[in-house]
Amino acid sequence: MSILKKLGIALLVLVVILAIFAFVVTRGDTAELPMDEVTGTDPTLDEPDAETFPTVAIADPVGWAEGETPDAAGGLSVDRFADGLDHPRTLYALPNGDILVSLTRSPSKGGGGIMGWIADKLMSKAGATGPSANQVVLLRDNDGDGRAEIRRVLIDELDSPSGLAWSDGTLYVANHDEVLAFQYDLGGSSVTSEPRKITDLAAAGGHWMRNLELHPDGDRLYVAVGSDTNIADKGMEAEEGRALIWEIDLETGSRRQFAGGLRNPNGLDFSPWSGELWTTVNERDMLGSDLVPDYLTNVPVGAQYGWPWVYWGDNYDRRVDYPAPQYISYVRRPEYSLGPHVAALGLVFSKGGAALGERFSSGAFIARHGSWNRKPPSGYDVVYVPFDDRGNPVGRPIPVLDGFLKDNGDTRGRPTWVEWAGDGSLLVSDDTAGIIWRVSAPGAEPQSDIGSISGRRLPPQRELRGQEASFGEDDYARIVPES
Repeated sequence: MSILKKLGIALLVLVVILAIFAFVVTRGDTAELPMDEVTGTDPTLDEPDAETFPTVAIADPVGWAEGETPDAAGGLSVDRFADGLDHPRTLYALPNGDILVSLTRSPSKGGGGIMGWIADKLMSKAGATGPSANQVVLLRDNDGDGRAEIRRVLIDELDSPSGLAWSDGTLYVANHDEVLAFQYDLGGSSVTSEPRKITDLAAAGGHWMRNLELHPDGDRLYVAVGSDTNIADKGMEAEEGRALIWEIDLETGSRRQFAGGLRNPNGLDFSPWSGELWTTVNERDMLGSDLVPDYLTNVPVGAQYGWPWVYWGDNYDRRVDYPAPQYISYVRRPEYSLGPHVAALGLVFSKGGAALGERFSSGAFIARHGSWNRKPPSGYDVVYVPFDDRGNPVGRPIPVLDGFLKDNGDTRGRPTWVEWAGDGSLLVSDDTAGIIWRVSAPGAEPQSDIGSISGRRLPPQRELRGQEASFGEDDYARIVPES
């Protein structure tokens, strides 16, 4: 047999293998449950259906035509705060009204084999790859018309920056592998100081964004770090320092794991009712289009959410081969399902000064970046999760901004982050379109602060004496917090 004939046969075999792979991948698993059943405080969990190849349904980013805008909920309007930006991701509002935005993509990665090559091609199709601008840019609306006339590069030559925070003349920036602090005074048009390293972080990985949130007291910094893989596919050693939230003491520089078992935590904000930290989390893939729901949850200190062994409280992922640790018996159940594969990212709570009207004055706003592995697609919107007067999520997500996904399966953009502007409007970054949208409620007055909930402490009426103990009757009574 000639060499040319052998090469021809080999090429034909390769084409057949690729065709079979493409057929399997594009066929995938189709969701059977409506989104109303898989969202909220008590979602329906389908039986897991482990996939050898992920379901793939990637929306091609086609951009917004001239004059096009997302669809806003009734009573709201939307327009462009800034556009022409190079993949804007996180947003941060400074106290003087200036807005910071990170222009960033994932760090360049080498290797990865055939699966890494396939993943890169899929993410390229979704508009998620390419060189990173590695900048933090300042946007300023000088004349109050709802559009940023001034644009300045504050910091460049960063390394896939995402998380941003500011306090008392210090600007904190999270690269994918470290947290840096820069001296920066409000109103400045650039940062000229050399950075001071706060801490190192686990670098890059499958989830590379590192969000930051300052404690309201200003003395602690929280850092969300996602996992490298889906279910610790490279071994637990590769997940060291990942799938968790760090708490950093800014006075001493020490850090501790604040919460763990969070596959890919992203948005962070403190509840105005309880003062407790909350986060959005992207859960695992390849268990079918109806599993596993991404979620919104509170994060008590020491909380454990079970990744990679457990999802949604007490559901074991039988694909994980590593022995489960003892703490797996104390896994917390998330508070609220945002739906499977929606890719929940940015999070802000309603707060005093926000001006989106009474309907949106007591809850959380979340950017759902959109699925790449669900049929039909999910997310591609900004939703509002209502909270009751005691600070608990209720009901179903309410659309605030949609129209990103077209009927033909293409996407005009992908909402990524949310942040309050100084005038009470809600800013939404749209990374693939390079736009920051401004959502407002014409005529709405700024809302009042949400009152924090506090309860009476139980009196210290407890005493142990050998085999006897004295407890007051009130020790067992549930004290209802006062609003």
